Amino acid sequence: MIAYALRSETPADPPAIRALITQAFAGAEHSSGTEAAIVDALRARGELILSLLAEQDGRLIGHVAFSPVAIDDGTSGWYGLGPVAVAPDRQGAGVGVALIEAGLARLRQAGAGGCVVLGDPGYYARFGFAHDATLRYEGAPAEYFMALTFDGGRPQGAVSYSVAFEASDTARD
Repeated sequence: MIAYALRSETPADPPAIRALITQAFAGAEHSSGTEAAIVDALRARGELILSLLAEQDGRLIGHVAFSPVAIDDGTSGWYGLGPVAVAPDRQGAGVGVALIEAGLARLRQAGAGGCVVLGDPGYYARFGFAHDATLRYEGAPAEYFMALTFDGGRPQGAVSYSVAFEASDTARD
């Protein structure tokens, strides 16, 4: 296994993050092609709460973003995971897992109530995410929208992500 370091985003990183995300999602089956624009828009709106990078020999090989979500029951302190991007030549090597685990640990340490993700249940279950019938995200198959509670609280209702998730491919800082 080749070693890499995990670190927080710095002000110099956005261009490399954009390039990595674009590369990682090129041709991905469920990609909207707007993932890099979403991260740029979250950053511009001050909603990129946690942006972690994996770096190897000075090269960015992975990125994960976390941003606040709203739950219509008024529960606060919940976050959305994603997008997660790993350089194509490093996919399947545990980089994404390491980034997600580190990000979830930081959210827990910061006192977050929980985290939601829209993605493959077979992948995200390993982190403790599971479908929760009390939370829903309109427009997505229920089994692909999952939650992970940190504090034992169980919010109920519709979850909405930042308007940054409506960003187009042309969105920039």
